[in-house]
Amino acid sequence: MNDSVVLSLSNVSKTFTSGDRALEVLKESSLEAKTGESIAIVGPSGSGKTTLLGICAGLDAPTNGEVRLDGELLNEMSEDERSQMRNLYVGFVFQNFQLLPTLTALENVMVPLELRGESNVETAAEELLEKVGLAERMHHYPVQLSGGEQQRVAIARAFINRPKIMFADEPTGNLDSDTSHSIVDLLFDLNRDAGTTLVLVTHDRELAKKTDRVLRIDQGKVTVER
Repeated sequence: MNDSVVLSLSNVSKTFTSGDRALEVLKESSLEAKTGESIAIVGPSGSGKTTLLGICAGLDAPTNGEVRLDGELLNEMSEDERSQMRNLYVGFVFQNFQLLPTLTALENVMVPLELRGESNVETAAEELLEKVGLAERMHHYPVQLSGGEQQRVAIARAFINRPKIMFADEPTGNLDSDTSHSIVDLLFDLNRDAGTTLVLVTHDRELAKKTDRVLRIDQGKVTVER
């Protein structure tokens, strides 16, 4: 890990409105993530963990405050510009895998690089699927794969565009205990090899302990737990 900051939030708040009712989900929260660092975000259900992750990744914009990704101020970007930033710098791993059902494992992994118009996409995707232990399953469709295998495909897809930062939202939430351990080991191994920054939301305290730092969010406020 080096000292360069790849992600910073400064006094970020997020308020959702429904009719005449306003709900402040995040309250003047700040954080920094350095290159190669791993951070867990923990907190009770409904505390704003997923909202915070979405703002960090540029999927959503804050009501107030600043969000910088690789030094670029996301607040001033259009949705298309934020989308371009995500495609260049960000990888995602979700609880429900979010694979395209009509594409094979190989084709799912190829998608991010194809969107960038890169060449030798298939070779890169095959190498990653071999690395995650799916060399014999790359031509199978998601419905033909177990939950753990689907998450391995999703992890390979997340790393294919060589992201600077990886966001994982409850990456083991739909997996049994044994499968969860192997997925966690895989995620951390790939992350370390690539030198990627990892920010993950989890209810799993054992998973949180594996990270360099733990941030807690409660009643909309982010604090340092460890």
